[in-house]
Amino acid sequence: MKNKSFKHETREEWLLAAVALMRPLFTDKGYTVPEVRVSCGWPSSRALSAKKRCLGEAWSKEASSENIANIFITPWLEEDPVDADGILPTLVHELVHATVGNKESHNKVFGKCARAVGLEGKLTATIAGKDLLGQCAKWHSALGPFPHGRLDSLKRPTKKQTTRLIKCEDKESGYNVRITRKWLEEGGAPICPLNNKPMTFEIPDDLDFDGEDGDE
Repeated sequence: MKNKSFKHETREEWLLAAVALMRPLFTDKGYTVPEVRVSCGWPSSRALSAKKRCLGEAWSKEASSENIANIFITPWLEEDPVDADGILPTLVHELVHATVGNKESHNKVFGKCARAVGLEGKLTATIAGKDLLGQCAKWHSALGPFPHGRLDSLKRPTKKQTTRLIKCEDKESGYNVRITRKWLEEGGAPICPLNNKPMTFEIPDDLDFDGEDGDE
């Protein structure tokens, strides 16, 4: 990293420049990429998981006080112009979210846009197809090196916790149970047996779990 000459001083400048290069691809396919802010930062969930690692995350404009969509690319990724699920393909995936809206999640609307711009594979964990990967190489050549080195999540400042049970509670009756994050992710909140309503819960920021590689 020290020997590289960077065209862009910050990661955000590089990522925003990448978005500008990607816009024509979406336009050619009949889509308009909205104004976005892009940062290099840990996604809010599954960012540090060893097996189901979230590579990027798009926040809707409704979540922003300035009404602008925000995208985060994990600092775990390192620059690689020929990586099918690297920084640029991940950014394309998140731009699809910003373009069609988070309400579409990974449904058919999302899928139609994702396929149109060259993303392949499982919609929740896409990779760049051959044509998009070739385009990513051209974008990378124009952008220059990404001013970033991978952050090792194993050396993070806070201790990883994997076995803590999460409290689920029904506020009306006070009935509560504790359950692992895995089952919350796979099955959703448990139903209170006293009033037949889903319980509420909060997942601590420092809690992680194991799953499969992927992105959001």
